[in-house]
Amino acid sequence: MTAPRYDVLGIGNAIVDVIARAEDDFLIKQEMQKGSMALIDEGRAKSIYDAMGPATESSGGSAANTIAGVASFGAKAAFVGKVRDDVLGRVFAHDIRALGVGFETPQAKDGPATACCYIMVTPDGERTMNTYLGAAQNLTTADIDPDMIGSAAITYLEGYLWDPPHAKEAFLKASKAAHDAGRMVALTLSDAFCVGRYRDEFLKLMRDNTVDLIFANEAELKSLYETADFDSAVSALQKDTKLAAVTRSEKGCVVVSKDGTKVVPAAPVSQVVDTTGAGDLFAAGFLFGLARGRDHVACGKLGALAAAEVIQHMGARPAVSLQALAQENGLL
Repeated sequence: MTAPRYDVLGIGNAIVDVIARAEDDFLIKQEMQKGSMALIDEGRAKSIYDAMGPATESSGGSAANTIAGVASFGAKAAFVGKVRDDVLGRVFAHDIRALGVGFETPQAKDGPATACCYIMVTPDGERTMNTYLGAAQNLTTADIDPDMIGSAAITYLEGYLWDPPHAKEAFLKASKAAHDAGRMVALTLSDAFCVGRYRDEFLKLMRDNTVDLIFANEAELKSLYETADFDSAVSALQKDTKLAAVTRSEKGCVVVSKDGTKVVPAAPVSQVVDTTGAGDLFAAGFLFGLARGRDHVACGKLGALAAAEVIQHMGARPAVSLQALAQENGLL
């Protein structure tokens, strides 16, 4: 097999994040379910924007955040996602390329505007997301280049892609291209509500080996198996997939494989400021370690370190070099 051109290639919704602090009362008044991600239309997007306080804008999207983290570790990374040829679309493309990430998806010349996500961060650091998918949901099989996918050691897909039907087809085409080239496919379950919508389909992807590696947090895992018992969910997961990493906030993570389970502690955090991107950056560290041939515990430690970094400041992308941080902590 030829050496990969990329360590990790991510496919996901290309979104610009609009992040603001908010009190719990604001969420109640706006009828938002705290800690969840809701899909909204253009009208709702405008009403939220008009009601929210001062905000910061930055390129985001779950898989794109993960790929930004992979690049921060010093790895070779690429991203596939659809934006419109508009102001936010150009912001997104500039930001991700500035990180050294390969981004070649053609911009849409017409149709819906570039996607944006309004993220409310409450004083406890919890984030509540309202996403207008816009152009992102127009990702199609035409945007998937099998040669590019086959040149990545790991192709990483986000569960949110399962919402738009064309993106679902692109997802399956990418998985086939990766496996045809002898490469690995990873999937993040994204959100407990996303799992609720597509539980049977996600389980099928795992059981028929469309995906090789699953990322989930505790709530997503329990939703997947419709149980309140973590241990029984882990046992079911072990039967259904080759490899999985389940995050448990301050309890660290559990790496699940056919060989058994390994618990990796969380990295120390002085103050939780904003949990946006915690799961995305955990995946970045884990994928980076895996692409570089590290064992599962080392991968978990790299993921924990990246997650700890991102929750100590506003925004879903690293504020420092993760490569330097890993070196300082003896992980590289």
